[in-house]
Amino acid sequence: MFFQFGPRSALLLPFVVPGAVAALWLLGRALRRGAPADALLALLIALPTISVTQWMLGYAGWFDSHDGHSTVMFYVPWHLGTALGVGYYLYFRSLTNQEFRWRPLAAHWLPALLELGLFAAAAAYDLGWWRGMQGRPLPDFFGTKGAAATALDALALPLALLSHGLLLGYGLRMWAEYRRYRRYLDDNFSDPERLRFAGLRQLLLLQLLVLTLGLLYTALNTAFEFSYDAAWNFFALRGILIYGLIVVGIQANYAAATSPLRFGAPAVPAVADAAAPLPGSGAGFEPRGPRALVAAGRPAAAAGGALPAAPLPPELGPWRDKLLALMADEQPWLEPELTLAELAHRLRTHPALLSKVINAGCGQNFNDFVNTYRVQEARRKLADPRFGHYSLVGVALESGFNLKSTFNRVFKKLLDQAPSEVMRPKS
Repeated sequence: MFFQFGPRSALLLPFVVPGAVAALWLLGRALRRGAPADALLALLIALPTISVTQWMLGYAGWFDSHDGHSTVMFYVPWHLGTALGVGYYLYFRSLTNQEFRWRPLAAHWLPALLELGLFAAAAAYDLGWWRGMQGRPLPDFFGTKGAAATALDALALPLALLSHGLLLGYGLRMWAEYRRYRRYLDDNFSDPERLRFAGLRQLLLLQLLVLTLGLLYTALNTAFEFSYDAAWNFFALRGILIYGLIVVGIQANYAAATSPLRFGAPAVPAVADAAAPLPGSGAGFEPRGPRALVAAGRPAAAAGGALPAAPLPPELGPWRDKLLALMADEQPWLEPELTLAELAHRLRTHPALLSKVINAGCGQNFNDFVNTYRVQEARRKLADPRFGHYSLVGVALESGFNLKSTFNRVFKKLLDQAPSEVMRPKS
């Protein structure tokens, strides 16, 4: 393959090669596993990689070779920006919902398909009809560029502005849904930290920064017509996105693939009737253990102490009693990965009903409800001389927390002090 190494072409190789390898690997894995998140991440990595590839090949001599290499430079859609915004949005949707389906969202791809269609039509006319079937030489750029490709140049600015607008619109929509997704995590997972995809949020901020710079570059280039050397710096900056997408995306894909996420999925009708009598309960049913609940943001009166029952519909009272008895007797909160669905399965009820019981009967979301028990257990261990030789990490792990950072944050939230500030007895 024709390639002239130079400072500017060689400096772009470290962006192009890893991006191409990662995109192809993810695409292959998506085809093997049927994983939409892998396919969409491959697209998001491929888009900036292809964009940077154009400049790498241009500085490697393809643009000025005045042969087939130059023709390639004019007919490949190097900057398919209309697919970037929808790519980010659908990638987020596929990460957060294991029931993600392509068909209901097909209309989102229309702008990108239209842009691809324009390039395909230009290539079909110039290369297929004009030069192939008519046998005529291409009229522009030393016989390497046809009239249709030249006409496409007039659409470069409108397509760039459309791409920026779509990225901004989808970015804002994804940001709003991310806020809802955080509430969904708190309502369904006791340890949601690795599912918050904080890196994806930071990556979107970086992409919006590149969007701002892209708008600035487009405006200034229209007014001042930058040299290729000046424009090279902007496309080199885009190469940073490739590494960010590879690192953040693969981590997010793994976390999503190993978690039962159903954010945005249609609600499944509850299989249990809330008004039906609770199995094993009746007029004389009493919970088998203490109601060790802490009001949201407040410390418990004492470990294992009971709080008055919050008012809730009468038909939910037996379910709350059974829930509190289960929490006291089986201590499921010691399992770091406990989810609302798993707890509902133990109670033989539906997650939607259990969520209503926790919200209305305990005044907390699921995450705070479970972490209240964990904080009480941690506080008990911190005050127990038998655990005096335990580190804070050891206490956190023994109390059901998976990460020290989560332990510190939740402990501070519920007790208004950090674990390190607690006076501990000597062992």
